[in-house]
Amino acid sequence: MNGEAAPSSPEIPRLAEHLFRQEAGKMISALTGIFGIHRLQLAEDVVQESLIRALQTWPYYGVPANPAAWLMQTAKNRALDLLRREKSFHEKQDEIAATLERMPEDGPQFDDEIRDHRLRLIFTCCHPQIPHDDRTLLALKTLCGFGIPEIASAFLASEAAVAKRLTRAKQKIQDQQIPYEIPAGNELAERMDAVLQVIYLLFNEGYKASSGDALVRADLCEEAIRLAGHLAEHPRTDAPRVHALAALMLFNASRLPARESPEGELLTLERQDRTRWDRQKIARGMLHLAHATRGDSLSEYHLQAGIAACHATAPDDASTDWPRILAHYDHWVAQSRSPLVALNRAVALAKVQGPEAALEAIAAIPDRRLLESYHLYHAVLGDLALRLGREHEAADHFRQAIRQTPVETERAFLTEKLNGCVGAGESVTR
Repeated sequence: MNGEAAPSSPEIPRLAEHLFRQEAGKMISALTGIFGIHRLQLAEDVVQESLIRALQTWPYYGVPANPAAWLMQTAKNRALDLLRREKSFHEKQDEIAATLERMPEDGPQFDDEIRDHRLRLIFTCCHPQIPHDDRTLLALKTLCGFGIPEIASAFLASEAAVAKRLTRAKQKIQDQQIPYEIPAGNELAERMDAVLQVIYLLFNEGYKASSGDALVRADLCEEAIRLAGHLAEHPRTDAPRVHALAALMLFNASRLPARESPEGELLTLERQDRTRWDRQKIARGMLHLAHATRGDSLSEYHLQAGIAACHATAPDDASTDWPRILAHYDHWVAQSRSPLVALNRAVALAKVQGPEAALEAIAAIPDRRLLESYHLYHAVLGDLALRLGREHEAADHFRQAIRQTPVETERAFLTEKLNGCVGAGESVTR
C-alpha cells in the first residue's frame, strides 16, 4: 500500500465505481487510439477487468497513490497480454510499444480540435454510418460508464433490446471499418445533435438516478455541464442550441442542493427551500440563455431552458409563471412526438386549467402505451386522481409507480403519497 491512507474496505467499491465513471471513457478512448477502433470491445473488456482487479486487490494492499493511473496501467497491461496471443500483433508490436511510450497523460491538444478526450470520442461514436439512436447508446455505454439497465431506463426500452442494439453498433464499426478520427468542419456540425443528446442523457442520469439508493449523482451533472461548456467555447461548436442546453442544465443543477431533505427525502419544487438554490449557476445559465437567442433557430433545448428559467427566477412556488411554462410546452409538443413531453405538458396544464383538463390531455397522448412502464406516468395519474378526490384510483396508480421504480428515495416518496390515500381504507402493501 506504500503508506497511502486508504479508505476502509466498505468504501472501496464506491470509490472504484466513482473512478470507473470518471475514467472509463478516457481509458477506452486512449486504448482505442492505440489499438484501433476495431478493438473497441477489447478496450471495454480490459477496462472492466481493471476495475474488477481493483476491487480484488485494493482491500488487501490499499488504494494506490494515483488510482486512475493504476486502473489505466492495469488495463494497458491486460490488453497487451491478450494481443500478444494474436499472430498479427507481432507485426505491429514495435509500433504499438512506441505509441505507448509516447502517449502523454492528457493526449494531444490542438486549437482546432475538441480539446477534451471524452468529447472527442463521443463525436467518434456519433459517426453518421451508425444509426442515430445506436450512436447515443454506444456513447453512453462506452464513454460515460452507463450500465445497460440505466440506458434501458433512459430510452424506455428493454435491457435485451439495448444489449442487441449495442452489439449491432459495435459490429457496424468493425464491418464498415469506421475510422477512429476527430471530425472537423461540416462533419463536426452534422454530429452535433447526437452529441448533445448524449450529454443531456448524462446530465439526466445524474439529476435523477435510474437505480441505486441515491436520487442525485452530482458528479454526472457537473461532467455534463463541463462538456457542454467545452462545446460552447469551441469556435466550431459554438452554436445557439449548445448554449441553450448549457443554460438548461445549469438551471436544473442549481436546484440540486435543495432536492433532498437532510434526512434524504425527495423534495418537490413546491417544498424546496429556494434559499439553497445555487445562484451562481442560475446566473451562468442566464448568460448562456442570452447567447442561445442568437439566430432564428428554436430547438427543444431552447424551450426546455425557457421552462427551467421560469422556475429558476420565481421567488416562490406561488409566483411561478405557469401560463408561460405551458406556452413553452405547447411549442415543444408541436416539435416533438415524445409521449414524455406530452406527459410533462399535462402536468403544466393541470397547474393552469386543473386536473380534469390534464387527465383529458393524457388520455389523448399518441403512443400512450409507451408510458405504461414509466413510473412517473403512474405517479402523475395518482396525483391528478388525488386532487379530484378519487383516493382509491390514486392509490392504485401510486402502487404501480412504487413497483416500477428501483430508486429507494423515490419509493419512499411515493409510499408517503400512497399513505395519504390510506384514509380511504387502502392498504400500502396490497
